[in-house]
Amino acid sequence: MGNIADEDQVLIKRWLPAGSMMLVSVISYVDRNTLALLAPTILKDTHLSVTAYGWVVSAYSILFTIGNPLWGKILDRVGLRKGMAAAVSLWTLASASHAFAAGFGGFAAARALLGLGEGAAGPGGLRTVVQTLPASSRSRGMALTFSGGSAGAILTPFLMTPVAAAWGWRAAFWFTGLLGALWVLGWWMLSRRADIRCIEVNQDEPSDRGAKPRIGDRRLWAYLLAYSLGALPLGFVVYSAALYLNRVLGASQKTIGAVLWLPPLGSEIGVFFWGWLADRMARGTASRLDVVRRLLPVAMLLSLPLAVTGWTRSFSAVMAHLFFAMFVASAFQILPLIYGTEVFSRDYAGYLGGVASGAYGAGLALLMPLFGKLFDLRDYNLAFTLAALCPVVGYLCWKTISD
Repeated sequence: MGNIADEDQVLIKRWLPAGSMMLVSVISYVDRNTLALLAPTILKDTHLSVTAYGWVVSAYSILFTIGNPLWGKILDRVGLRKGMAAAVSLWTLASASHAFAAGFGGFAAARALLGLGEGAAGPGGLRTVVQTLPASSRSRGMALTFSGGSAGAILTPFLMTPVAAAWGWRAAFWFTGLLGALWVLGWWMLSRRADIRCIEVNQDEPSDRGAKPRIGDRRLWAYLLAYSLGALPLGFVVYSAALYLNRVLGASQKTIGAVLWLPPLGSEIGVFFWGWLADRMARGTASRLDVVRRLLPVAMLLSLPLAVTGWTRSFSAVMAHLFFAMFVASAFQILPLIYGTEVFSRDYAGYLGGVASGAYGAGLALLMPLFGKLFDLRDYNLAFTLAALCPVVGYLCWKTISD
């Protein structure tokens, strides 16, 4: 019994860094989603126009896209302990500063700083996984760290609605700041561990593929296209689901609020499923690259049912489509990351996580205006079809370029 207890303690200790990255990812999504959740009240109170609000959101997206590769390089250079403490401290202050905003300038500045700081979440998660977990557990580690995004999207309404109702919308941002401050305190104690303090990544597998990711390397472009286009349905569903349910199916705001946690739950389940499956398949004779080659075309084909959502008028069927779309799209969060950390040196794991998240943000910035225009034109069928084809294009680009 003593040996079993000791083994359990070792297992828990091994997974604590990845669990901490999952938690900070939850906090980052709560921070970014609180403004969207409380937007009707905030716009009414501050007399901010919807157009101005759109530019405030853009300020976040632009700095988030820039921040991802920037923080990736910083984390690879200075290490996880100092880098993540600095990044989360920055975005915690930025999140709390929303409470002082009274107009466009204040919200735009706070949002831009929030986006810049939160650019560290993705590269920090990937860097932590490859630095603290053995190869046999890395896919599940990636799943754990990236599951924080969907978990945060699920939790935000449950956490922030009662806070804002009791003490006002400004108090909600003070609460997000408190969450970040508590994480920084816990991280500074946890990160005293040797496997977090060290800067070098333990290359625990013999490999001759330890190349530095360079902009002229076609494998880097294959990696970025697979991730950004393959995972794009995640953002499409998050930003479009409420509008479709309201405009086409006539769902009320109350109904939407009661069910809109379901699609992110598909992503939450999906990242663990694809991570577990990849690790399990890699235990056999297949290499981790072979696992990616086998699973990516499966995920591509499973992405296609999203295309018929625009023809669906059943509320429950639409919800099932959206849930399944996010479940499948989560494969394109995990599998390209496995590919990237296999073909490139894991010394650059932070940078690899950063450029992937940045490419995803850039893809959304480019394509969401098109989807919005199609929704304004009520051409929902074409919008859902294009969103379903993005993973197909991403896979075909990866297959063509990487081979």
